[in-house]
Amino acid sequence: MPRTLVRKGLVLTLVPGAAPERDQDILIEDGRIAAIGPDLPARDEDRVIDASGMIVMPGLVNAHIHTWQTGLRGLATDWTGTNYFRAMHAGLANFFTPEDIRIANLVGALNQLNNGVTTMVDWHHNNPTPDHSDAAIDGLQDAGIRAVFLHGSAKPDPKPGQKHFSEIPMSAAEVARLRTGRLSSDDALVTMGMAILGPQMSVEDVVLQDFRLAKDHDLVVSIHHSGASMPAPEGYAKAAAAGLIDRRVNIVHGNELTDRDLGVLVDAGASFTVTAEIELQICYGDPLSRRLLERGVAFSIGTDIESAFAPDMLACTRFTLQTERHFTSMAVKARTGERPHPIPITVRDALGWATAEGARLARLENRIGTLEPRKAADLILVRGGDLNLSGAFDPVHAVVGYAHPGNIDTVMVGGVVHKQGGRMLRADIPALQAALAQSGTRIFDEFKARAATAQFA
Repeated sequence: MPRTLVRKGLVLTLVPGAAPERDQDILIEDGRIAAIGPDLPARDEDRVIDASGMIVMPGLVNAHIHTWQTGLRGLATDWTGTNYFRAMHAGLANFFTPEDIRIANLVGALNQLNNGVTTMVDWHHNNPTPDHSDAAIDGLQDAGIRAVFLHGSAKPDPKPGQKHFSEIPMSAAEVARLRTGRLSSDDALVTMGMAILGPQMSVEDVVLQDFRLAKDHDLVVSIHHSGASMPAPEGYAKAAAAGLIDRRVNIVHGNELTDRDLGVLVDAGASFTVTAEIELQICYGDPLSRRLLERGVAFSIGTDIESAFAPDMLACTRFTLQTERHFTSMAVKARTGERPHPIPITVRDALGWATAEGARLARLENRIGTLEPRKAADLILVRGGDLNLSGAFDPVHAVVGYAHPGNIDTVMVGGVVHKQGGRMLRADIPALQAALAQSGTRIFDEFKARAATAQFA
């Protein structure tokens, strides 16, 4: 891999306490940042990227996305939670072939790169066969994005004589196959984790088996918690008592966690991910973010279901910031009778949710999330001179307050450039888009013709 020199950028390293620096160069060697500073020496053979007029910063981290739904965009924009669980999981999901999964993950991951995301946590819970899992991984690897593939559990309605999915632990053989095979390395671009049902969606024995399986394989383990009703109300407490909850464990949503369970998880070192836009749409309750911030606990953020809204992490960051400002400010006003001053949450806080906190969830904080020597060259260039960013007083405020994917000029993952000059560097994207559209249309048509839950879509 040739050396790359990014020249004369306004660099946001996002290292705590570091200020933005103008006219900085970044030298990249063997996929890693070798040096950051002004006027770094160049060699004749170096690839030089002119970053003058641009904001250079770490790539965004989408900490929660269901990429397999990319071909069904727009179906869920008006859906309730009832629609989603009955139409998607008990219906549409059952009509995906492995090839449908592959094309959805590939196009979805390419879109994330286009949007300035260099790392995504792919919560994959449509894998009824090993071929579906392999196809999902194929799509991520083909895209060239950094990703954590979270191996989940499909949730169809049981057929006569079958157990409900809440009573079925994750397949130990399938987890072992992937963990000892194609996803054995924690240094690869695509790494492995588990997306388990957890106490809100499975019985206690399954909860404990799945936690043990994740610990045995030293895997990040993520859990949806989106409601108060729990088949395993003692699940978190018993897992923690057994030493099965630590920093590897991630809770997504968590809006209706009891104070006891939240305390158990925080004390054990678990991480948390908020997906505010979807949570507000489908009645998950007030986002967990305020309760976390009251405890001094930071969190990551994600875009969640591809079938509902654009998986745009810049918009997600802004939406989550304003949502949390509202709930926090209203709590202060209720307590004191006054509007808060100064503002309780800053744009710099929010940018950390979209970068460093996502890296921490994925156990990648030593590799990504900030721009520092020896870290991976996962970075983006944002055109500060675009019309919608012109006149911005502060680059952090410009990115969080004003930027959109169209302002992303260059995207690099591990030193490999995937987007430059505002254009993705793949010639086959139109063909992939056509294949995605064909896949989504067939899935929907079969679902409407054959599924018992077709009335929900």
